[in-house]
Amino acid sequence: MDQREAAARAEELRQQINYHNYRYYVLDQPVASDAEYDRLMRELLAIEEEHPELVTPDSPTQRVGAAPATAFRSYTHRVPMLSLSNVFGDEELLAFDRRVKRMLGMDEGAEIEYAAELKIDGLAVSLTYENGRFVTGATRGDGFSGEDISTNLRTIRAIPLAILPTKGEKRREGVMENLSLFPDQSQITNPKSEIADPRSRIPAMMEVRGEVFMLHDEFRRINREREEAGEQTFANPRNAAAGSIRQLDPSITASRRLDIFIYGAGYMADGAFRTHLEMLDAFKSWGFKINPNIRLCRNIEEVRAFIAEWGEKRQLLGYDIDGVVVKVNSLALQERLGFVARSPRWAVAYKFPATQETTIVKDIVIQVGRTGALTPVACMEPVEVGGVIVSRATLHNEDEIRRKDIRIGDTVVIQRAGDVIPEVVKVITEKRTGGEREFAMPPECPVCGGDVERPEGEAVARCVNIACPAQTKERIRHFASRGAMDIEGVGPAQVDQLIDKGLIRDPADLYYLTVDQLLTLDRMGEKSASNIYNAIQGSKNPPLARLIFGLGIRHVGEHVARVLADHFGSMEALAGATVEELSGVAEVGPVIAASLAGFFGEPENREVLRKLREADVNPRVASKPAETPSGIAGKVFVFTGALQRFTRDEAEEKVRQLGARAASSVSKNTDFVVAGENAGSKLQKARDLGITVLTEEEFEEMISPTAPAESGG
Repeated sequence: MDQREAAARAEELRQQINYHNYRYYVLDQPVASDAEYDRLMRELLAIEEEHPELVTPDSPTQRVGAAPATAFRSYTHRVPMLSLSNVFGDEELLAFDRRVKRMLGMDEGAEIEYAAELKIDGLAVSLTYENGRFVTGATRGDGFSGEDISTNLRTIRAIPLAILPTKGEKRREGVMENLSLFPDQSQITNPKSEIADPRSRIPAMMEVRGEVFMLHDEFRRINREREEAGEQTFANPRNAAAGSIRQLDPSITASRRLDIFIYGAGYMADGAFRTHLEMLDAFKSWGFKINPNIRLCRNIEEVRAFIAEWGEKRQLLGYDIDGVVVKVNSLALQERLGFVARSPRWAVAYKFPATQETTIVKDIVIQVGRTGALTPVACMEPVEVGGVIVSRATLHNEDEIRRKDIRIGDTVVIQRAGDVIPEVVKVITEKRTGGEREFAMPPECPVCGGDVERPEGEAVARCVNIACPAQTKERIRHFASRGAMDIEGVGPAQVDQLIDKGLIRDPADLYYLTVDQLLTLDRMGEKSASNIYNAIQGSKNPPLARLIFGLGIRHVGEHVARVLADHFGSMEALAGATVEELSGVAEVGPVIAASLAGFFGEPENREVLRKLREADVNPRVASKPAETPSGIAGKVFVFTGALQRFTRDEAEEKVRQLGARAASSVSKNTDFVVAGENAGSKLQKARDLGITVLTEEEFEEMISPTAPAESGG
């Protein structure tokens, strides 16, 4: 193709891919197979590689790829992002309705149409489009200026980088179906317009407003990963979303699977809409994601019914809402009502009573984790919150306690963040008596008396004594867990007793236990003791990666453990590696390298390794690559989704045996992504980067002895 043909084909491909993204991420109704989508993306990538001058900022290939930023630039909103006035309860809502009618010169008995929308508990953002293409995205900030977070917002798949083609423009077959938010168009006030269909005219310039949020499932997934890595967990989904969208590294934002609902517009050139709902209907037809739970209410009584309904159903959503936004539906009436101070007169936010209760902080105790992290925990008078009795809540770290000024003896408001995790919201200072005590992080570990240090730049204080009993219990529980040495019968209760009775002091001591010693544990019969003994002895030849993971080295999860096992081949080689050698391993950065070097430099840890060797714990060395030529040798594979024909470990082991490498994340260096059922963001990133996606059947055929050589992509 010459340049003109390439430009035309690239634009056609972008429109098709954007449409398929819309069907998948906005409507949840895909109409293209993975193979078809992959072919379109590969073709677009090939054109852009051959003609780099044709690459546009809104191309689907540019979702992720920018280098980490050093800071965010300031951005001034064309129209201020004002906040809404809040109302609490029926009386204040009815007063709002009366006030609107009075300002419009209407009788109190007249009816006004309202649009009632769920109030998403997330982070408000503004998206600017010029000639239908996304150019800038910013936070609310102070309402007048925010931070330019365009690169991070591009990673959210529900945000269109280019608005869907409209009527009158060239579209691919199937695009011009009914995408209306309201199938019954009679619901829209004054549906007739001077323009036959206002959706057919995309403004040359517009600022669209939306709320970025995080699903509960994603929130729990991220916190599990952070906890396993010894990192501080997020307090609630809103904080997680806000922290994710303001990452300087856009690849981190992309990995968090954020979502968005568009709820309105700031600036719009040549807008031809008569009502708010008509405008949202157009937004949906243009490819924006609109919350489906919006209702046209003919009067304030219907608004009250909508609020009551969602006050009961809110926990079924899978994401957080904290109320209902009520807006006068007519845009002409909105203009007449105008604004006051920093909020519009034509809208209010009805705030739900939070699932909150008050209680008293009886004490603040320290919980010590396996990495030595000291986490302050509030011990409170038991209280029911959202149907669950709560008596403890993590306070995260000393800085958080200082920020909220939480003291022992305080009366506090607590809630279950995301209806899951108990958290202290605030202190009721008016109830202080003067007898409250400030909390101070102890200079010594409350369990072992060891020194407590807080590394510069970190919020978490840690006990530096590796022999700390609290750390030891957590470390041994981790060592025996299913993902590590998988010793059946050695659970938290057994570990606690073994340590408390002085029978073990580190993971290696498990291999020196006798049946008679196990019989001294509470509720331990001879058969159970024999089963545990046999399970311990049977775990002496694990894969090397499982032993590395089982040691509980900070920042070393299951995948990094496999990478290290593949690279070094033995525990001795790994333990003797320098920081420079460790940093040179693929997927091992300076933080992990320093953690590994520090771990193996501790005399106590070297002693554990010696005892394991003397107990005949001999990990199986990672399989050598096949000596026969392999079509996939040197290639990089990523596995995602639920595999049916292999376990994840088996699949990764197979590619390692053939001289390939298994990675945990998709990058431009990835050659193949093998997608099982319910594959998530890794599959989408592979598509965006034009990486070859394989089904399990295709993967099995590829690794069969008769498979031809593959070139990858």
